[in-house]
Amino acid sequence: MTALPSAVQAPPLAAGLLDDCRELVRPALAEAVGRLHPWVAEMAGYAFGWCEVGGAPADASGGKGVRQALALLGARAAGADARAGVPAAVAVELVHAFSLLHDDIMDGDATRRGRPALWWAYGTGPAVLAGDALFALAVETLATAPGGPAAVRLLSAALADLVRGQADDLLFAARPFAGPQRVTPEEYRVMAEHKTGALLGCALALGAALGGASGPDVAALDRAGRHLGVAFQLEDDVLGLWGDPAVTGKPVGGDLRERKKTFPVLAALGSPTARRLPALLAEPGRAEEAAALVEQAGGRAAALAEAHAHTAAARSLLARPTLAAGPVDELLGLLGLLADRPR
Repeated sequence: MTALPSAVQAPPLAAGLLDDCRELVRPALAEAVGRLHPWVAEMAGYAFGWCEVGGAPADASGGKGVRQALALLGARAAGADARAGVPAAVAVELVHAFSLLHDDIMDGDATRRGRPALWWAYGTGPAVLAGDALFALAVETLATAPGGPAAVRLLSAALADLVRGQADDLLFAARPFAGPQRVTPEEYRVMAEHKTGALLGCALALGAALGGASGPDVAALDRAGRHLGVAFQLEDDVLGLWGDPAVTGKPVGGDLRERKKTFPVLAALGSPTARRLPALLAEPGRAEEAAALVEQAGGRAAALAEAHAHTAAARSLLARPTLAAGPVDELLGLLGLLADRPR
C-alpha cells in the first residue's frame, strides 16, 4: 500500500487501495467461511459473490470492502504491518454481511447488488441461519486473535449500537412525517451513527487495537469512523432520491415511494416551502414531484452540508501526531473516494 502523494490523486489511489485490501483479506476470509457447515458456507459464499445457488463459482460483486480496508489502515496507522489487522478485517466483513442478510429480510428487499437477495434465493429461514453463523464466526475470529478479549469487547459494543440503530430505523417507519411524533433530524443522526457508523468506527478501532495503538488513538479512530458512517448514510440518502439508477441499481425516488424517513426529507419538512410535502409523501405515485419539492425546500443541500461536516470531523480526528502519516493519508484518500460517489 503506497503512501498518498497528493489530495488530487486521492480517488484513484483509494480505489486501488480497496482492491489491494480485498486481495490481502480474501484468503483469511475464505478460510474462516470454510470452517462453517458446508451448506451455510455455500450461502456465505453466495452473499460474498463467490458462488451461485448450488455452489457453482461466480464472480459477482461482494461490495467495495470499505470496512476491511479501514481495519487494515487502522493497523497501519498504529505503526504495524497491515497483516496485523487481518483478523479485524475478517471480523467486520463477516458482521457487515450478517447485518445485510438480516436487513434484507426486515426490509423485504428482494435484490442485493444486482442479484436475488440471499433470503430470496435460499429462503428466509436459511438466510437467518447464515446470518447467525456469520455473526458467530466473527466473534470466534477475533477471540482467537492476539489481543482477542479486548477486541471482542470493542466488537460487542459496536454490535450493541448497530442493533440500537436498526431498531430505531424500523420504529421510524411507523412514525408520522408531521406533528409532535415526527422523526427529527437529530434523532436521524443518532440512528445513522449507530446503524452505519458504529461498524465503520469499530473497523478502524479494531485494526488499530490489534496493531498496538494507544487507548486514545483507538478511541479517536472509532469516532472518526462513526463520523464517516453518518456521512456515508447521508450520501446514500441523496443517492436514494436523486441518484442515477444505472449507478445505484435503485429506481429513482424509491425511498420516497416507501415513505422512508431519510435526512433530506426530514430537513425539508422543517421549511415553510414544504407545506405540501406530507400530502405528497402519502401518494407513492407522486414520488418525482415530492423529490423536486424536497430539493426546492433545501433537503438535498442540507444533507450534503451535513455529510460534509461529518467528513470534516473525521479528517480532524485523523490529524493526530501519534498516528503514522502514510496510512492516515490513505485514509484521507478513502474519505475522498466515498465523498465523491456519483450522484
